[in-house]
Amino acid sequence: MFYDTESNAHGMAHDPFKAIVAPRPIGWIGTKGRDGSRNLSPYSFFNAVGDKPKMVMFSSSGRKDSLRNVQETGVFTASFVSRSLLDQMNASSAAVSYETDEFTLAGLTAAAGKLVDAPYVGEAVAALECCVTKVLTLPDMDGNETDSHAVFGQVVGIHIADAMIRGGRFDLASADPIMRLGYMDYAGMGPVFELKRPSQRG
Repeated sequence: MFYDTESNAHGMAHDPFKAIVAPRPIGWIGTKGRDGSRNLSPYSFFNAVGDKPKMVMFSSSGRKDSLRNVQETGVFTASFVSRSLLDQMNASSAAVSYETDEFTLAGLTAAAGKLVDAPYVGEAVAALECCVTKVLTLPDMDGNETDSHAVFGQVVGIHIADAMIRGGRFDLASADPIMRLGYMDYAGMGPVFELKRPSQRG
């Protein structure tokens, strides 16, 4: 089959776009508003986008509380979502009022960042502290503004649970990340294997 995305006439029960661009890591974004309100929300439009310096990005469809907070304060955190925290991550995705603290709602510890004034999930095996470098309202191909907003942040601090460091590496098998698929589907990680890049040949 083929369909153009303007008509979106795919004839399926649900739009397959997010299922095709999968799996996606979950950015569990922690923020604090200017008034001190704490927010924790999972974003599946999230990824690392640079290494020197270390950069991550999450994208908000609509002007949500996380976007408001990062625009007010210029900082955020991204906590690692392990299988053991799946239910808490899901609880923090509820559409609630701005004043509602999702850390409390999900029964999680709001740990204070060391370098940024934003909370991260104390129970997470890893977390990134980030300073916002750019907030971009995404344009469509005609140059018109959409209601998707990309937040880019430079990672200035990294938390890792000591138990997750093995053999001088962050042990992903033990960290057991959860990834977002399409629809309401999620997946864990299968067996870990190494794949070395081919050497350059003349």
